[in-house]
Amino acid sequence: MTAESKTSGASLNNNFVVTISVINVTGRKKKKTAATMLNIALFSIWAFGFSLYFGATDCHFSIPLKIYPGKYNLSTEAKLSSVRVVALKSDGDGLSLASDPSGTVNFLDMVNNLQGYSGRGYYIEMSIGTPGQKLNILVDTGSSNFAVAAAPHPFITRYFNTALSSTYQSTGRSVAVRYTQGNWDGDLGTDLISIPKGPNGSVAVNIAAIQSSDGFFLPDINWQGILGLAYPMLAQPDSSVEPFFKSVVKQLGIPNTFSLQMCGATLSASSTVDPPAGSFILGGVEPSLYRGSIWYTPIVKEWYYQVEVLKLEVGDQNLNLDCKEYNADKAIVDSGTTLLRLPVNVFNAVVEAITRSSRIENFSSGFWDGTKVACWVKGKNPWEFFPKLSIYLRATNTSQSFRITILPQLYIQPITDVDGKLDCFRFGVSSSANGLVIGATVMEGFYVVFDRTQKKLGFALSSCAVSNGEPLSEITGPFSAADVAADCSGGMLKEPVLWVISYTLVAICALVLIGLLLLLLLPCRHGDRGEITDESSLVRHRIK
Repeated sequence: MTAESKTSGASLNNNFVVTISVINVTGRKKKKTAATMLNIALFSIWAFGFSLYFGATDCHFSIPLKIYPGKYNLSTEAKLSSVRVVALKSDGDGLSLASDPSGTVNFLDMVNNLQGYSGRGYYIEMSIGTPGQKLNILVDTGSSNFAVAAAPHPFITRYFNTALSSTYQSTGRSVAVRYTQGNWDGDLGTDLISIPKGPNGSVAVNIAAIQSSDGFFLPDINWQGILGLAYPMLAQPDSSVEPFFKSVVKQLGIPNTFSLQMCGATLSASSTVDPPAGSFILGGVEPSLYRGSIWYTPIVKEWYYQVEVLKLEVGDQNLNLDCKEYNADKAIVDSGTTLLRLPVNVFNAVVEAITRSSRIENFSSGFWDGTKVACWVKGKNPWEFFPKLSIYLRATNTSQSFRITILPQLYIQPITDVDGKLDCFRFGVSSSANGLVIGATVMEGFYVVFDRTQKKLGFALSSCAVSNGEPLSEITGPFSAADVAADCSGGMLKEPVLWVISYTLVAICALVLIGLLLLLLLPCRHGDRGEITDESSLVRHRIK
């Protein structure tokens, strides 16, 4: 996002200067919660009572029911790029093997196929249509639509011209995605795509051709579309739109697994051209991209990549919250979210714990809520003042857990300097009203494996999460999970249950209305009956 800043200085100690920089870091993340389902149920109860009231009168009254789709928001704060410079290092010496002897998959060819920076998002070059038109596409594990710019826009330098592709076919369906800040509208179609640094071969996929947008494309970004890698439940306009990766697996026969290494946190943003910043491995795991073992956690539900968080620690302080608080209303792993986002109660507990353990006094509250940045005299970094952050995930052996830990270098994030004299930093954690999101702040420390076949997510130490020879992340375990609930994600009714309750109540209301109509047919004059309209097919479980 663009950052408009105003600065003023205040000294906290000899080595620390706070530059108050009001940077409107706006996020765009999908919002749609289980509360929507609950609202449906409550509305149905109200409709039931309402119908009984009018049933006692002399006339019939019909209630139109309209369920509107929720909004959601995709967070990619642009122009907040890293200024860290470290040597990239790969400790892995293993060689990957193609899963197909014919050479459909060669993982080594996919190494360094991502570009971008921390805070701007990670993108891959794709060739779309016939002849191929090359575009950079944002990699997002928190959505399910493949959408590309199909019309000129002042913030992008190229777009997909459907008229120039002999293989593009329109489905005749429109698709629109509304964000909390920003939106796009387009036409749904199909075409052939290939990935120059991906599996060999072309794949016919669903494409949303973006015709108009507002606040979706941003200044100084270098991508022209978004690649949703989540499950069909999140697809728009409905789940019949097969997501990109599912099409690739079916048509090329590769394993139903992909993995991500995101290295932008350890790169310099001094160049005007985005350098290689990570790897998107389609079809498996590349051993050279990680160190040590891969630790797996179950995918709780196949919509987002939902996992189960058991507890959080700040340094050696356990937050001691009920584990259901960490998962209210979900906990997901999402490469399209820049920050680590925490439920409000958890976020407040984390800030309080960091404040207690930090050696900085009177720290501005604006730093924690993202409205201000902190600046130190150049060469004096703040990382020594802050503790490690740890997240405990349930292991595939559900009686155990493992811990992923990030050092302050990953969540106290450099963004800019002031007159060449100050180094400024932002807090890479934010509060969320829609669940816990393990975004790029955490993912940049790990090699993350999305094993859709075995319904599990894996974490290993990333070979690029290293600064001055020291790792920026840790994984330890196993630990006993006996001290936490057997199901930390079961703190509220799940969406399918709420749908059942909602539709049951709606059906009861309909039956009552029909019965009242028959009973009151003689004493009541007929009038035009309002139609009960059920637009629930528009409602998607899209929350970020």
